[in-house]
Amino acid sequence: MKKLIIILIIFSLAVSSSAQNSFSLDTLVVQTTRIPLKVNETGRSINILTKEQIQDLPATTFYELLQAISGVEIQSRGGFGVQGDILMRGSTFSQVLVLIDGMKINDPLTGHFNCYVPVSNMEIERIEVLKGAGASMYGPDAVGGVINIITKGFDSLKNGTSSTGTVNYGANNLISSTGSLFHKSNKFYLGLGVSMNKSIGDSILPVVLDSTTTLEGYRNFFDIKNISFSAGFKINDLWKLKVRSSILSSDFNARYFYTSYPSDKSTEITSNWFNRVQIQRKTSSGSLLDINASYKRSTDNFLYSPTSDTNVHKMDYLNFTVNNSIEINHKLDVKFGAQGDLRKIESNDRGNHSDYHFGAYIMGVYKSNNIVLTTILREDYDQNYGFEFCPQINAAYNISNIVIRASAGKSIRAADYTERYNNNLAFKTYLRLGNPNLIAERGWSEEIGVNYYPYKNVLLKATAFSRQSNNIIDYILTNESDIDNNIGSLQPGADYQFAKNIKDVNVYGLELELNTRIPIRNDNYFHGQLGYTFTDITSDTLGIYLSSFAKHLINAQVTLKYNAFQFSLSGLYKERNAQLAESISSTLQSNYTLLNGRVAYELKNGIFINIQVLNLTNTIYQNILGAKMPGRWLMGGVKWEIK
Repeated sequence: MKKLIIILIIFSLAVSSSAQNSFSLDTLVVQTTRIPLKVNETGRSINILTKEQIQDLPATTFYELLQAISGVEIQSRGGFGVQGDILMRGSTFSQVLVLIDGMKINDPLTGHFNCYVPVSNMEIERIEVLKGAGASMYGPDAVGGVINIITKGFDSLKNGTSSTGTVNYGANNLISSTGSLFHKSNKFYLGLGVSMNKSIGDSILPVVLDSTTTLEGYRNFFDIKNISFSAGFKINDLWKLKVRSSILSSDFNARYFYTSYPSDKSTEITSNWFNRVQIQRKTSSGSLLDINASYKRSTDNFLYSPTSDTNVHKMDYLNFTVNNSIEINHKLDVKFGAQGDLRKIESNDRGNHSDYHFGAYIMGVYKSNNIVLTTILREDYDQNYGFEFCPQINAAYNISNIVIRASAGKSIRAADYTERYNNNLAFKTYLRLGNPNLIAERGWSEEIGVNYYPYKNVLLKATAFSRQSNNIIDYILTNESDIDNNIGSLQPGADYQFAKNIKDVNVYGLELELNTRIPIRNDNYFHGQLGYTFTDITSDTLGIYLSSFAKHLINAQVTLKYNAFQFSLSGLYKERNAQLAESISSTLQSNYTLLNGRVAYELKNGIFINIQVLNLTNTIYQNILGAKMPGRWLMGGVKWEIK
């Protein structure tokens, strides 16, 4: 906690010196709400990470950006984008929906792959985080929240050529780089994004278990590359066409990512190919029609040890959406749409499976004086759970510099293919077993909150939230005698981590946030965010993932641009249940503090010297038991912002 005092001091100085009001935090328009609304009109708790923050924060990957956002917990298994789970409001890692420009990219094999975003940081215009249920707008999986990655395009690019990026070299032969190049004319734009994080990895020293057993040391190597292409063409005054194609490949050490057994010497290779096309028609009357199609092909090759067989998985996800919005009058906007998707897997240990889903929704936003009401009605059909009705209602009431907001909605999630079919018995007692008889999760979420603006460029938020769920899916330690015999030949008397439905799970919590954006003369600025989240879960049974959430979470970030200098600092404090794996002599501490920093100095015309340090205090920590995270990591190089 002491490390975060520095951030608090900076915040207090910023707020006390807040005299300029040329920037207002409530003017930001949110797209994730389907009908674009100002933040104060949504009735929801929403956080936005702007392109300035994305470019300035000490983050090398997408999930490092996320962990700077208030209320977002990242349970990473390795540094530099190796793998990470996203949690919000007591959710499991599979209960957060991730979108690229409004299109789903959640992986059908497992939610562990949802952070594999095939877009470089420098291609992102902003990241919108909607906390709480979002199933009425986007369908299944949006339980804990929705993360929408909005890329640069017609609306955000100016005519001409621009490029931003960094190239760094650091400890353990690290090469860390990310960059983008865009060109736009009146009729079209072209974009290219690249990123790479490659290293031999930090060294994990041998561990002595007893006088006769020593675990060999290893290196957490990784080789992660991404390239993406985007383009847009303005056909005429009404129609626009946008396309994107992105490839992400990852090769990394995965030791103790999924087990806590000395024999685990896992390595993993994944790939992700994402394609998207959009046709959009916008009229002068305000109506907007968009037709979207996306296709994602992902692969995963997992090797438990050099002597074991490789588990090979191929996943396909095809998604179509059609949305149309109409402005009835100056008080009422209506939007309706339909969605269809097909999920498919080919696997040598989970089998070959496919299923489909369809959904349709209608949404209305009514504005009258200081009140904004949003109502959404959605009907879905999924092969896993049949028909399901998911409504949502949001309300916002603006009084001078105070906004009172409330929302309530239903959400649903079906088991992924790993939770249902992970029944390869080659590893016997320590394998997590899937359960093909799992029932879909269902729940109701509520929140009530207030936004207070003591100054035009300072925002204070408080939100109380709750969720009542049933049939939540988690892995429970279960004896062989209590497991369905149809699964296969189990070892008599052995215990397995078995996927089960937990009947009743209740979540409640509190979020407190401070956000300030202070412009300084000559395009300089200071920006800071500080958030505290308290979360608690009540249930008769808590499995592996329900018991791993952070009960107390602090996220913080500051960025400062002043003439030739750029400075940024991000930090977090996390408190959760401690865990111990005696088999590999590994401890997950009950709390830890993490700080990352970056300093850049402009040499000439947008060319900077860049120095970055991850884990400034060299904290020894884990997010997932057994998966040790990197210590202090220094890197330096060149940063550019050319327009």
